[in-house]
Amino acid sequence: MTIHLEIPDAVAQAMRLPVGEQESRVLVELAVTLYAQGILSFGKSRQLSGLSKYDFGMLLGKRKIPRHYTEEELKDDLKYAGRQ
Repeated sequence: MTIHLEIPDAVAQAMRLPVGEQESRVLVELAVTLYAQGILSFGKSRQLSGLSKYDFGMLLGKRKIPRHYTEEELKDDLKYAGRQ
């Protein structure tokens, strides 16, 4: 399933961004917001943003958005790394 968002022309024209950057910046902002609200995981938010893991993580840090990392995820990571 793909979701297409329509942004009214008046809103798009009011964005203080170069036309060529609007789509990518809106996707980054959406990804950050959905991650911060716990709606999307880090991986899916990063995928939506189009940024690398490193860049998305740095952006979250710059905006002081805490990483969601549960004890269960730590166990999974340790198991994956062969350290359990």
